[in-house]
Amino acid sequence: MEIAERDVIVVGAGNAATCAALSAAENGASVLMVEIAPEAARAGNSAFTGGAFRVVYHGFDDLARLIPDISEHELANVDVGTYTEEQYYDDVGRLTEYRSDPDLTEILITRSFDTGVWMREKGVRFQLGLGRQAFRVDGKFKFWGGLACHIWGGGKELMKALHARREREGIPVYYETPAVALLQGDRGVEGVRVRHQGRLVDVRAKAVVLACGGFEANAEMRARYLGPNWDLAKVRGTRYNTGQGLKMALDIGAAPAGHWSGCHAVAWDLNAPPFGDLDVGDRFQKHGYPFGIVVNALGKRFLDEGLDFHSYTYARYGREILNQPNLFAWQIFDQKTTHLLRDEYRLPRTTKEKADTWEELAGRLEGVDARGFLDTVREFNAAPRPDVPFNPNIHDGLCTKGLAIDKSNWAQRLDTPPYEAYAVTAGVTFTFGGLKISNDTEVEDAAGRPIPGLFAAGEIVGGLYYHNYASGTGLMAGGVFGRIAGRSAAAYVKGAR
Repeated sequence: MEIAERDVIVVGAGNAATCAALSAAENGASVLMVEIAPEAARAGNSAFTGGAFRVVYHGFDDLARLIPDISEHELANVDVGTYTEEQYYDDVGRLTEYRSDPDLTEILITRSFDTGVWMREKGVRFQLGLGRQAFRVDGKFKFWGGLACHIWGGGKELMKALHARREREGIPVYYETPAVALLQGDRGVEGVRVRHQGRLVDVRAKAVVLACGGFEANAEMRARYLGPNWDLAKVRGTRYNTGQGLKMALDIGAAPAGHWSGCHAVAWDLNAPPFGDLDVGDRFQKHGYPFGIVVNALGKRFLDEGLDFHSYTYARYGREILNQPNLFAWQIFDQKTTHLLRDEYRLPRTTKEKADTWEELAGRLEGVDARGFLDTVREFNAAPRPDVPFNPNIHDGLCTKGLAIDKSNWAQRLDTPPYEAYAVTAGVTFTFGGLKISNDTEVEDAAGRPIPGLFAAGEIVGGLYYHNYASGTGLMAGGVFGRIAGRSAAAYVKGAR
């Protein structure tokens, strides 16, 4: 079977890829998409996300453009606050240690709201992030961490909406059709070699958009670039992000960019499967640690659980867990804060222990030194604290003093049984290293020149993330740069004509 030539080929079928395809089509190009996965497992990591969407907004009126069906009840009981461009810049700068590419960061931030409106026009629905990014204090929900806006229904609904629009636009997707190489000609990239129905097929096009993710599902590449033991990490999302798109581009001289030894990795259930489960989505994650303590196999704390809101620490703390003996940890809570734990802690497949006394719980924490654990709890509870109220919506300053690792916020004593414990390991979400792109998403070569006909968007792009990650920027970046990539590819095609 031959695949008909189109103006633009998009490699991938996730958020960035589908946004690129829709954008190219609305700008006058004929488009087709090729996807390594079968249709039931399409959409890369996008299908696994909980749907956080980090967008600039200046109050309720902006959010109402994205979420026009906000109810009167929500209006009366929610303080949406603001998330300004300045706050966005501060968060990205602080979390990446000011290494993030300044041009890409500016594009991400300044075009975030407009891209959200565009995605809504394409059929994507948004909702307030109640239950994920807001707690009720004094009778009113207040948002923290800049994430009032979420995709309605999470990643599954996002991709259902985008692919429904793609189908209406008549853009075909060839599933189970992995791209294996880029085709080159005198004028640059001229298509993609794919394996389709068991045969190698050269599919010609005037432009190619790579939007097929990083290398997080490739154990060999994880060990090579991220370091020892990363080949043993669990993969939060798709098994199909194997780094092939990166290899294809690097093979023709594309420049690497970003933090190739860095990745987004979180606390993930110890007994979760090796790869993500679409029926479970992101619910193997365990992000409630700011309200308890985390101990390793020695029974010792090894990080500051209250350093910041989980949205700003969760993506780097997975690495801290992987660095511990036997690559696991236990999160510990008492009954004062278990009501703050998200629904993921009530998943039937969760690895959990519960006991009425610390001695009893110590005996149930598999792989943990019981004496070390009991000493840790005793020292944590005995540490001096300021006389300030606990408040999960702010950096409350309720901190310990004098411990080897003090807890900076939310450091209530653990003294209300029954006590609960959850076993976690590292779950890798996506890798930070990628391709160097221009402000118009053209893939650049080592000399800084655009490779004619080649564009990139999504997790395959390097330069946005270093060391850490602000929750919700992945979907936002996929939408922003996917839209630009489609528009840029269509403009290139018009020039080539």
